[in-house]
Amino acid sequence: MSEYVKRRLTLMEHMGEGSIAVIPSARETLRNRDTEYPFRQNSDFYYLTGFVEANALLVLIPGRKMGESILFCEERLLDLEQWTGERMGPERAAQMLGVDDAFPIGDLADILPGLLEGQARIHTTLGEHPDFDKDLLAWIKDLQARSARGIIAPGEIVALSHLLHDLRLYKSTLEIQIMRKAAAITCTAHARAMRACKPGLTEGALEAELIYEFMKKGARFPAYPCIVGGGANACVMHYTRNSDTLNSGDLVLIDAGCELEHYASDVTRTFPVNGRFSPAQKQLYNIVLRAQLAAIEAVQPGNSFNKPHVVAIRIMVEGLVKIGLLKGEVDALIDSEAYKVFCVHKTSHWMGLDVHDVGDYRVGDVWRQLEAGMVLTVEPGLYIPDSELYELPWRGMGIRIEDDVLVTRDGHEVLTRDIVKSVPEIEQLMSEEQI
Repeated sequence: MSEYVKRRLTLMEHMGEGSIAVIPSARETLRNRDTEYPFRQNSDFYYLTGFVEANALLVLIPGRKMGESILFCEERLLDLEQWTGERMGPERAAQMLGVDDAFPIGDLADILPGLLEGQARIHTTLGEHPDFDKDLLAWIKDLQARSARGIIAPGEIVALSHLLHDLRLYKSTLEIQIMRKAAAITCTAHARAMRACKPGLTEGALEAELIYEFMKKGARFPAYPCIVGGGANACVMHYTRNSDTLNSGDLVLIDAGCELEHYASDVTRTFPVNGRFSPAQKQLYNIVLRAQLAAIEAVQPGNSFNKPHVVAIRIMVEGLVKIGLLKGEVDALIDSEAYKVFCVHKTSHWMGLDVHDVGDYRVGDVWRQLEAGMVLTVEPGLYIPDSELYELPWRGMGIRIEDDVLVTRDGHEVLTRDIVKSVPEIEQLMSEEQI
């Protein structure tokens, strides 16, 4: 609880007096008819509360003598709890979440306009919750209509993300501990999938191995839909059909990570379906591996966010020139971006409560400097289109290698270091029987 209290206090310090923040929770969404999708709390709301129920709202008012943090949430209804499980209810929220006060969400229209009155600016997330936005603007308009009676209405609406997402970019000790656990679970799942892999299985069978290991170790859901792409399917960046048969002689690319206590992991490994790399596969794979290892070394405090990408691209372009897939001078190929036909994505993204986590990548026109507490992926990839334009040994081959990396005060820590990625290590692991 102290972690969430600290986060709210830090955000309010940045907001300053005369401000109010209103942060809606996620809502339940119908999957079909009367069945909902599994509920997952809005990451901003969870970051500030740890509250995992739908249909709630957090209000923060710096300097308010009667209480700075107010939660609105669903009341406890015992007949409903028999069907959907126990709720916290406003009566227990102050004790369990550390907020100053809590009210039923049904009382929001009666209470929130009074909290808005007299505040100069509102920090919120316009556009993300249209129904709430409509109500909020109506309450502001009503306050403005009563200005002749001395009512002071907020005159400015400020994007909450400007302040909150910068705070989320720097992970606390507790967050790092959770992310280490999520990474460890994901590593065991990838190892399980490697051991289970053999020609004739479907991509979905490997996905099942991943999900089994996630849930067995306490991670109820993946952080994103698992990507299991055999053969040319690996060249589809967000391939999730996972229904084709895995063929001997092909590579399979698995991009999958669990979510633990709302925090993501994100790992990619590429390996041969039959357990042995062919010479051509080994050649292309080792280009990506060299690029990834060098890019990880570039994750250092003070380096720019883009430095790992720059390092990885140069090594991959050099490798592609050496094997003949690119022709020309390395510098010219990089300057002209001719490599982009094979290297289609950036090397890194932030990671945390969201797998593609929040936080600016640039400050103005300058790439952001890496600082201790930031977590990013390092995931260079090469994808050779399945086209007659390209030579047969590599045609239709997709390779990506991805790890999660924490920036430390004096370097970095690879959170997902426990899953093998060199050619000999992968072949050795795949020869072992499943435990």
